[in-house]
Amino acid sequence: MSDSNQIESALRAHVTSVKEDLMTGVSFMIPFVTIGGIFLAVAYAVGDTQAVFENTGSAGWFLAQIGVAGLTIMVPILGAYIAYAIADRPGLAPGFLLAYILQQGTVIEQAAGVIGLSGGGAGAGYLGAIVAGLLAGYVARWFKQLDVPGFIQPMMPVLVIPVATMAVLTPIMLFVLGVPVALANQGLTGFLESMQGGQAVVVGLILGGMMAFDMGGPVNKVAYVFSTGLITEGIYAPMAAVMIGGMVPPIGLAVSNFIAPHKYAAEMYENAKSGVVLGSSFITEGAIPYAAADPLRVIPSVVAGSAVGGAASMAMGVTMPAPHGGIFVVLLSNKPLMFLGCILLGSLVTATIATLVKPDFEDRIEAEQEAANATPSDD
Repeated sequence: MSDSNQIESALRAHVTSVKEDLMTGVSFMIPFVTIGGIFLAVAYAVGDTQAVFENTGSAGWFLAQIGVAGLTIMVPILGAYIAYAIADRPGLAPGFLLAYILQQGTVIEQAAGVIGLSGGGAGAGYLGAIVAGLLAGYVARWFKQLDVPGFIQPMMPVLVIPVATMAVLTPIMLFVLGVPVALANQGLTGFLESMQGGQAVVVGLILGGMMAFDMGGPVNKVAYVFSTGLITEGIYAPMAAVMIGGMVPPIGLAVSNFIAPHKYAAEMYENAKSGVVLGSSFITEGAIPYAAADPLRVIPSVVAGSAVGGAASMAMGVTMPAPHGGIFVVLLSNKPLMFLGCILLGSLVTATIATLVKPDFEDRIEAEQEAANATPSDD
């Protein structure tokens, strides 16, 4: 193998490893997001949206405390378990603490002042947690590989490595990386808060399309993490676009299967029934059997439908404060009927395109067999 091929292979392996580490962090974060988002949304529903935090002792206030706790802790949890995926237990505490400290706006603001910058008072958000988790994991893993005397070895995972990792990374994260990441997060938040018209439509198109592209894979998760991170900033419109984009593929393909069963294998009809349930529950993976059977036609169909649904949602200002739940949390949206309408619109787009581009199932099988027979053998 040439040097260039070796480098490319190593780079691919590293990218795959980073992706897996990020997905580990996301998988541990999601329950906190779900609890926090739903409890906060219910708090707004049962109390005065404008004064729920001022009405201390009320039912809404108690629910809001749980919601805020979940959404506050989710960011350090993301950093902690990214580090855990890389370095195992020694990386957990440094990843958590570094991600946590980067969320403290006062700390970041003071750090910015030390290096001659201003801003960052909102903290570094989930972007900071990702950076903190990756660095904490890599540094902790490096310390794990050190050859130390036997009497020190038992102290390494619980004392030496966590403390050393924090000592090395705290100044770097605060004064070198933390402030720029916080400023980037602040700029992104400001842009999303000020989105209007065409800008919102473009964001909805992208987020919706990403949710459908690999149906639960890395691209899907990037859009999901991006939107759930914005919930902590009080920005709920992208979450609505993402949820709609994730619900459309199974529902749209099920509709296509119902209206044109001759274009699908007979056994897929039963899958369509479960697809409606899965899609309604915001489980995009319900569309995977269709994509696996005919990816070149199915994937563009679902991406188009989800992009349209997401764009329509953003254009109409639909919001969703809950990060999961699908149709079961629709009443938490600021515009429940429009939320459902966007799902219907996206599903119809997917169903229409899929039905038009897919040939009859029997014809496709015959064509594939003829193509296989026409291919010259190696003998």
